[in-house]
Amino acid sequence: MINKMKADIVIVGGGLGGVSAALSAARIGARVIMTEESDWIGGQLTSQAVPPDEHPWIEQFGCTASYREFRNRVREYYRRHYPLNAKAAANPTLNPGNGWVSRLAHEPKVALRVLQDMLAPYVNGGRVSILLNTRPIEVIVEGDECRSLIVEQIDIGGQLELIAPMYLDATELGELLPLGGIEHVTGAEARSETGEPHAMEQADPLDMQSITHVFAVDYVEGGNFTINMPEMYNYWRSFIPSFSQYPILDWKTMDPHNPDRIKEYTMFPNKLKLVSLWDYRRIFDPSQLAEPHLYDGEVTLVNWPQNDYFVGPIIGVSQEEKDRHLYQAKQLSLSLLYWLQTEAPRLDGGKGYPGVRPRGDVLGTVDGLAKTAYIRESRRIRARYTITENDVSREARGSNGIRTYEDSVGIGSYHLDLHPTTISQRGFYIPSVPYEIPLGALLPIRVRNLLPACKNIGTTQVSNGCYRLHPTEWNIGEAAGALAAFAVKRKCSAHDVQDQSDLLQAYLKQLDDLGVERHWPNQSFWE
Repeated sequence: MINKMKADIVIVGGGLGGVSAALSAARIGARVIMTEESDWIGGQLTSQAVPPDEHPWIEQFGCTASYREFRNRVREYYRRHYPLNAKAAANPTLNPGNGWVSRLAHEPKVALRVLQDMLAPYVNGGRVSILLNTRPIEVIVEGDECRSLIVEQIDIGGQLELIAPMYLDATELGELLPLGGIEHVTGAEARSETGEPHAMEQADPLDMQSITHVFAVDYVEGGNFTINMPEMYNYWRSFIPSFSQYPILDWKTMDPHNPDRIKEYTMFPNKLKLVSLWDYRRIFDPSQLAEPHLYDGEVTLVNWPQNDYFVGPIIGVSQEEKDRHLYQAKQLSLSLLYWLQTEAPRLDGGKGYPGVRPRGDVLGTVDGLAKTAYIRESRRIRARYTITENDVSREARGSNGIRTYEDSVGIGSYHLDLHPTTISQRGFYIPSVPYEIPLGALLPIRVRNLLPACKNIGTTQVSNGCYRLHPTEWNIGEAAGALAAFAVKRKCSAHDVQDQSDLLQAYLKQLDDLGVERHWPNQSFWE
């Protein structure tokens, strides 16, 4: 017999979208069950180990109040618990890692602690129940509604049936969509379907953005932490991407966005002004401590061009093939680590940095790799409104500027960034305008009580390139959680909210009250 649990809302997936959805729903008064397949909530920031990619105005505006609270709490955590020097402690925009990818590059365990603290009053008060090490295995559907969800508890065995009026898919791969027979899209759409200049001539559902298995390291001068040669090292050492004349394990690469351009990197900051990858995603800089000896060295996360895995997709394939690609992605990252330790050319003419030490303790693992792969592209719902390149591209928008929506549920900004894909191995980096999130992109075309809550909203592969980053995923989850709670309280569907003016205005006011910025301040700040 399967035990049952009931709530107002079931959220599947404990990444940033899932967490923010749980927070917004609980703040409104709903009771929430949130499941997470790993043992860490936080997704991109924690189990995938990716510092926040954010737009240039993030310190002033352009995110929800709760996301700003998260950012403030991260800085306050370092001020309270780390012996910062006076300059760092007084810095209102403290960047713990001084990484140049982010204004808030920080350690995954700090993000995890902050997210747990934000949820704590709702967990302890019984509003939110979190089921870790739990994955969905069946969605029971009747007509156009999900009736219940069967989940498997990986660590203890057994199954649970979760029952609620509303369900949110906040999984990294949009797992509920195929389980529930919910209309969705994968991979690349055809230009004839989307009207996008950078869409493919022909659709290919298996042509998806690369994944990356991030790992953490520090550097101890004079040390030797060389790992055993990975099983696939020789394969990856000689692997040359189709868009490059250089092996993937090299400091040089052809730019997939511009095949005529060669990019050249090196390990550490240098007088030659070559691009240093070490401080790219550095998550802790001990020079900001009053007691810098507490750390053996700087800690950085390796999510570089050299460990982008684009050999094959993990969506739309058999479990055996998915497992093979996940294994090979891990092997690529371990091979990059081994190459850095043994063969990477140094600027002094030598080879290898044996002092590069894997830091699994930073990520809660033994091998130094993140708990899960960084996922850039999910299954995407077929939505009432699909956001395309033409809504976001700076060239397409031209003098029209930012595309606005009366039913906007949030905002964001990031360039249209497509990493090399699994079939065509194409990529691009398209300038964009700041964007809004239309409510219609959160509404499936048919199913009435399931909402997307992360990067599985109604976007195309091209527009997903900018809607997939941290602040936007948080905003999507927060809006979806609030919408689900609103629908449960009003005993209506999410679609009714868009269709009925009085409901729509009440819901949008609710978002305003939560501190969700739904429109950019003006049309000229970004030019």
